[in-house]
Amino acid sequence: MTTTPTRSLPAALETGRAILGPSLRDAVRAHLGPEMARIADYHFGWADAAGRPTGSWGGKMVRPTLALLSARAAGAAVADGLPAAVAVELVHDFSLLHDDIMDGDETRRGRATAWTVFGVPSAVLAGDALLTAATSALLTAPAAGARSATVSLMTATRRMIDGQAADVGFERRDDVTPAECLRMAGDKTGALLGCACSLGAELVGAGRTLVAGLGAFGEHIGLAFQLVDDLLGIWGDPASTGKQVGADLRVRKKSLPVVAALDAPGTDELRSLYRRPEPLTERDVRRVTDLVERAGGRDWARDEAARRLAAAEECLAAAGIPDDVCGEFLEIAGFVVGRRL
Repeated sequence: MTTTPTRSLPAALETGRAILGPSLRDAVRAHLGPEMARIADYHFGWADAAGRPTGSWGGKMVRPTLALLSARAAGAAVADGLPAAVAVELVHDFSLLHDDIMDGDETRRGRATAWTVFGVPSAVLAGDALLTAATSALLTAPAAGARSATVSLMTATRRMIDGQAADVGFERRDDVTPAECLRMAGDKTGALLGCACSLGAELVGAGRTLVAGLGAFGEHIGLAFQLVDDLLGIWGDPASTGKQVGADLRVRKKSLPVVAALDAPGTDELRSLYRRPEPLTERDVRRVTDLVERAGGRDWARDEAARRLAAAEECLAAAGIPDDVCGEFLEIAGFVVGRRL
């Protein structure tokens, strides 16, 4: 896996990272045994492989910052949303540990991935441990909505796993439809982002209307992010993405623009090239890129991403939350999606 050049973080994320750090460390110490905590410390960037403190840590903390904002959206203090923020970040990192193994990625955030350092079995178990820690951290929170929030987080986690399973299954199929692909992306990417945007509010006992509106905002942002990410996987500038041009096409990924193109009429040549067992040459990649665009895959994905962004903003406007909180939600959404349409 290549390292993507970093962009400066919005002020809301910088603040979120500063607030979250101590609580996340405390949760790891409280809910993980020594061996699993050692792997988690390495994964978070707090320590090197030998356990020596690094004085730094990785990750943008997007999801937990959204959880903190959702508590503020419900009129609560930032501190009241900390258990939700910690829990959603632990779930996210559980998924990253397992994703690195499934994808065979050897680097993350500029360092060797945990499975390459500690072995696959230990990294799998560390991911499992983070998931149980997330449940414990949220369920034991002294808040009115602790049980309800835990159920919501586990529901989002199940959807995320289902989405990942569907994505893996798509690799063996030639008949994937755009509707199926959107559903997969909604589960794999949108579910946890949607949960993050509503979890703090649910934890502090907010009403169902506010919780649902914030969740819908996050789910739309998650889908917009996935659509833009898929566009960049084909047409992105390597200087910005850290990936080769056409990277997703080389591995014949069933990304949203490709699936939309394959679903269009008159795409026999594209189908033939994409289903061919032999590796694609550079000339093939350029031809497939052209065929996907000609079939409307690029325009469809770009239009759908814009539609999802507009829908997200409508959900947030209807939620009736304070202007400053609304502004920070939108600032983070712009960072996540990148507005690179």
